[in-house]
Amino acid sequence: MSLQSPAPAAGADPLPLLEPHLPPAPPFWPPAPGWWLVAAVLAIALIAYAVRRHRDRRRVREFGRFFDASIDAAEGAPARIAMMSELLRRAARRRDPAADRLGGDDWLRFLDEGQPIPAFSAGVGRSLLEGGFRRDVGEQEYAALRAIVRDRFVELMRHEGPRRSWHRSWRRPSTWWPATWRPSRGARRRA
Repeated sequence: MSLQSPAPAAGADPLPLLEPHLPPAPPFWPPAPGWWLVAAVLAIALIAYAVRRHRDRRRVREFGRFFDASIDAAEGAPARIAMMSELLRRAARRRDPAADRLGGDDWLRFLDEGQPIPAFSAGVGRSLLEGGFRRDVGEQEYAALRAIVRDRFVELMRHEGPRRSWHRSWRRPSTWWPATWRPSRGARRRA
């Protein structure tokens, strides 16, 4: 018994071959599971970006309202200028802890750092040095000073510096150690 197929007869045509049947193209919808994962990651990233942007804008508005309320609480232009200087010094400590000890032209140069136009050392900002001690401060000078000081105050307050929570957590092991590894509070006080 032979396993070979018999040879075709001399005058017969060979079997006609048909085109192979291709499977249908995959549909556009629903996408593969990997694309769902990519879409979910993108959605989470967009939501996180929107939330952070909203928080930043809200913080800027809160800083501006705090500045305006603090300045409006003072009576008279010299007292308001002194309050502006005090608020700027508090905000400057967020960028550099030693900035509040600067005085004179060094203080004004610090306020001009990163600014395209030196509004403090060469402009109306010079009145921060003696404006709190002058009896007569013009309304135009006061309004111009308030505008540049408010902008710089908000910019300095937005600067996070080393106060970010994630930055503190890796520097202080007690915040990320499991509770079983931490010494008791009493032991920390005694040591």
